[in-house]
Amino acid sequence: MKAMKKLISAAVVMCLLLSLAACGGKKEEPANTGAKDVTATQAPAKEDGKDSQSSAEPKEAELNIMMSFPQYMDQWETYVQQFKDKMLAEENIKLTVNLEMPSSDQYESVLQARLTGDDAPDLYTIHSNNLKTYNEAGYLTDLSGEVLAGKIFENVKNTVSIDGKLMAVPIESTAWGVLYNKDIFTECGLQVPNTLDELKNVCKVLKDKGYTPFLLAYQEQWVPQLMTALTIGGKVSGEAKDWLERMYADNASYAEIIDIFDVIDVIMQYGTDRAMEEGSEAGSADFANGKAAMYVQGTWASNTIMTANPDFNMGVFALPVNNNQACTMVNLSTSTTLAVYPNSKNLDIALKFANYVLDDKDSSALFQSCSFNPIATVHNYETSSWVKEAYEYVEAGRAYQDLVLPNSVTDEQGKLLQEYYVGSVTREDIIKALDDKFKEANRLSKQN
Repeated sequence: MKAMKKLISAAVVMCLLLSLAACGGKKEEPANTGAKDVTATQAPAKEDGKDSQSSAEPKEAELNIMMSFPQYMDQWETYVQQFKDKMLAEENIKLTVNLEMPSSDQYESVLQARLTGDDAPDLYTIHSNNLKTYNEAGYLTDLSGEVLAGKIFENVKNTVSIDGKLMAVPIESTAWGVLYNKDIFTECGLQVPNTLDELKNVCKVLKDKGYTPFLLAYQEQWVPQLMTALTIGGKVSGEAKDWLERMYADNASYAEIIDIFDVIDVIMQYGTDRAMEEGSEAGSADFANGKAAMYVQGTWASNTIMTANPDFNMGVFALPVNNNQACTMVNLSTSTTLAVYPNSKNLDIALKFANYVLDDKDSSALFQSCSFNPIATVHNYETSSWVKEAYEYVEAGRAYQDLVLPNSVTDEQGKLLQEYYVGSVTREDIIKALDDKFKEANRLSKQN
């Protein structure tokens, strides 16, 4: 019996040893055998033709964009959403976009505070006249190597280039002057004026017929400043061609172009009441609804005007500065450009948005909805009638490139014209103040 127990025990031990040997005898597969990994870490098979990436958790990113035209907020919010959808669908990036559009009066100061602080936006709009200043401060990204660079019309590209480098995306390229109600002009038997005397006659006829000639909306200082943009531009381009160059050399004065106030006086004399209580948006709506026959405002206001009155028959003419028709010209400029901040935390995505602004498929609808002029080969839409009318002046050689004045001088012009409207300053006061402001700007520029 004992012998039998020993035999059974030996057999059990032998089975255990054989079992252990079998379990430990399986060798690990060499790393380079080419064998397929079928463990749980294998990427799941494609389902219904969808890429496996679509099931992965999207990467999250954020962009901050500042723009200076709140009147186009709806159009740009829609475009930003299209870009977000595109990024999620094509690159699996869930993008948050903070789109800010401060009022035009506040925009420049808010932007400069953000750029000099630690809260710079990833993309922002600036006037093409300011590109040199922002570039010297290190706030612009060279876009010459981007796909968008090859799409921009050459003459437009020149307005946003420095030393041959593309420094911003042109957005709003305009030829602009005075907006007018074509139906009222037709009813009164009027033609667009080409001289100051003709403009005075237009105003007299309109008033005699019961119409207010000019819509005034001076609550924001940039609006009355438009009068100096047009009058100085026409006067300097038509007669005082070396004035601006000499101003930068501290060798000229606003006294040399004092006749710009002649037409400004006419506009204010024949304008709507309580101008300081009305802003540009309300003014555009009032103009659309026939409150006045003319409006010193750029074609960028067309969106507000046509929204307020879709049947409005709008035209554009060059503001006469004096009785020299050579000075009656429209302003031709790239008024708004989109810049990319070079130290953006999401520079790659910021550049993608900059390129998307001139997207082959979507850009035309955006530019047309904002009534912007075509500026690139991807734009294949029909321009508005008032745009064509303004460009007739350009084609006739009656246009000048927007003058580049120091920002501080431009701001001062608007503020002083508000004061001139309420009667708290004279022409002579304005001349002295602007001469001093220009010299101060020159001095600060030399120090920098």
